Amino acid sequence: MISFDFEYYKPASVSEAIALFQELENQGKQPRYYAGGTEILTLGRLGLFVTHAVIDIKNIPEFQKAEADEDWMIFGAGVTLTELEEKNLFPLLSKSASEVADHTARNKITLGGNICGHIFYREAVLPLLLTDSQLAVADLSGIKLHSIHDLFHRRLQLKKGELLVQMFVETKYAALPYVSIKERQQWDTGYPLVTIAALKTEENIRVAFSGVCSFPFRSAEIEEVLNHEETPLEARIQTALDYIPAPILNDGEGSDRYRKFVIKNLLFDIFKELGGT
Repeated sequence: MISFDFEYYKPASVSEAIALFQELENQGKQPRYYAGGTEILTLGRLGLFVTHAVIDIKNIPEFQKAEADEDWMIFGAGVTLTELEEKNLFPLLSKSASEVADHTARNKITLGGNICGHIFYREAVLPLLLTDSQLAVADLSGIKLHSIHDLFHRRLQLKKGELLVQMFVETKYAALPYVSIKERQQWDTGYPLVTIAALKTEENIRVAFSGVCSFPFRSAEIEEVLNHEETPLEARIQTALDYIPAPILNDGEGSDRYRKFVIKNLLFDIFKELGGT
């Protein structure tokens, strides 16, 4: 049970949602946007989250868009992970989304909610990092496009009241070879030990990680080392580990030493499969 009362609002447009957030913030109600609601419910029951006003954005048309043309794939922040998997416009994103939590939870968890969430895995952001995607973010002045690399630094750096509306990925990436591996220590739907997503372009193999550090990441230094084909693959992987940008997690899912062992083996398998030997 959630131990606090809150007001419920359901705006019909992005601009209405933004204006409503500002009004409620000025009233001291600590408003929160609501789409799937899984983290609001989970953290609220644990006493780790409080709000006095919830703004339901899930039915705003821009949030429900999932379509593609010859140039761009567009994914609304309110599209559920199950919908991403079923439409399968971008196979790497579909694969990453299909391995988050269990099917029942994926029916509620949205793409935007996973990316902006407090739980640090946030695996759905990995394909977006690999494809240099564009993010549409709304504030009181309107909607602007930003490179994901300008906004995502360990987590999505949105200012209070800003709202992630849509994600744009170039359609060319949908047909490229990819690998997405989620390694678990426990049951099939438990938290991941390590997740690695990889995409092979004409230039190189790109890799992004979740569950390695306390945030998901893609590292230019790691990719440069891994794609140096004059060096034996095993040596490349060993050197790449030196560029992990923060301490490797050491928790109930697995020790830092075991995670490092898993990372090495997963990278070896990924580069063998994608032809980066």
